[in-house]
Amino acid sequence: MLIQNARLSDGSAVDLRLAGGKIAAIGLSLAPESGEEVLNAAGRTLLPGFIDLHCHWRTPGFEYKEDIATGSAAAAAGGYTFVNLMPNTKPVCSSGEQAHAIMAQAEQIGLVGVNQTVSITENFDGKTLDHLKTLPEDLRFVTEDGNGVQSANVMAKAFAICSQRGITIMSHAEDREVSPWDYRLAENLETVRNLHLCEYYGTRLHMCHVSTREAIEAIAAAKSRGVPVTCEVTPHHLWFADSDYRVNPPIRTADDVAALIEGIRAGAVDAIATDHAPHSDEDKEKGAAGMVGLETAFAACYTKLCKEQGLELYLLEALMSRFPAAILGLDNKGRIAVGADADLTLVDLDAVWTVDKDKLHSKSHNCPYHGQTLAGRVVLTIRDGRITYKA
Repeated sequence: MLIQNARLSDGSAVDLRLAGGKIAAIGLSLAPESGEEVLNAAGRTLLPGFIDLHCHWRTPGFEYKEDIATGSAAAAAGGYTFVNLMPNTKPVCSSGEQAHAIMAQAEQIGLVGVNQTVSITENFDGKTLDHLKTLPEDLRFVTEDGNGVQSANVMAKAFAICSQRGITIMSHAEDREVSPWDYRLAENLETVRNLHLCEYYGTRLHMCHVSTREAIEAIAAAKSRGVPVTCEVTPHHLWFADSDYRVNPPIRTADDVAALIEGIRAGAVDAIATDHAPHSDEDKEKGAAGMVGLETAFAACYTKLCKEQGLELYLLEALMSRFPAAILGLDNKGRIAVGADADLTLVDLDAVWTVDKDKLHSKSHNCPYHGQTLAGRVVLTIRDGRITYKA
C-alpha cells in the first residue's frame, strides 16, 4: 500500500509505502509500484497507531457490556491499533492460560493487537501471590485494577516478587477503607504507599488513571529521585471537572484538571489511557462506575490539549502512541519510521463533530461526551498494513 499526500504531526508532507506489515519507505512523491494499492490522504495528518494502556473489554463473564469483537471495533474506530486489557473479568484473569486465550481471540478478529494483564492477587482475593512466581515470560504486567491491593503487607510481597521477575505493577490507587468518605484521600494515600514500595524494591510501577493534584505531584517528585515509575491520565479527567458522572477515580475539580495538564507540560505524565469501561444502561443506572472512551479519546484530547491549551500535536502523539509503546516494551510500534510496524492512524484535524452515543461501535453507550462538540476526528486506521477502520 502507498499512502500519498499525508502530513506528519509537525506539519511536514510525507508519502509512506507499507509492505509485509511494516513501513517500507518514507519520502516525498513516491511513485506507485505495479498493482500497488494507493491511498490518498488528501493532506490529512498521519500518526502512529494509538496504544491504550488501560482498557476493559469484559470478556469473559460480562459480554453483555462488551465483547472482544465490539471492543476491537470501538478501538479501531478510535484510531487504536493496540490495547492493554484489565483482568477484572469473571473469572478474574489470574493465569497465563486465561491471558493467552483472550489474546488469541483478539488476534483471530485481527483489528487490534492485545496484551492481557493478570491480577496481582489470585482471583482478587487480596492475599494469594503464588501465581506471580510462575507467569510465562511474555506476561509482564499485573494489576488489581478496580480494587487496589488493600494490604500493605501483601503489596510489599508483590513488589518483591515482581522485582525479581521483571514484572511491572500497574496500580489502581484506592484505599477502600477511606474511599467511602474521602475518595481524594483514598487515592493519595495508596499513591504514596506504592511509590515508596517502588522506590524500596526498584520494581517498575505504572500508576493508572491519576486524577488528583497531590497524586501527580507525588509522582513527579518520585521521578525526580529516579524512582522507576510511569503514570497515565485519562481523557475524561482532563475534560470534565466538578461532575457527578460516576467513574472511579471520580471526576475531580478544575484545580486537579489544571494540575494534570501542568503534569503533561512538565513531563510528569507519560501517557493518556482511556480506561474504557463499558456498562449496560441498567448497570449504569444502578451506579456502576465507568464510561466508554476509545472512540472519543483523540478528539477530546486534541480539543482540550491542543486547541484550548496550545500543546503541540507531537506531544499528544507521544502520549497516545510512542510513550505507551515504550512502557509496554513494544519496540516496533508507536513511531513512524522505516522498519516499524505499519500501525497508523489518519486524522482530520479540521473536522468538527458532535458525539452521538448511539453511533459508537461499542456495545455500551455510557458516554458522558454525548452531545458535545469536539475537534479532530479519526478517519482511517491501519494495523499491520491493513485498513481496520474507515470513516
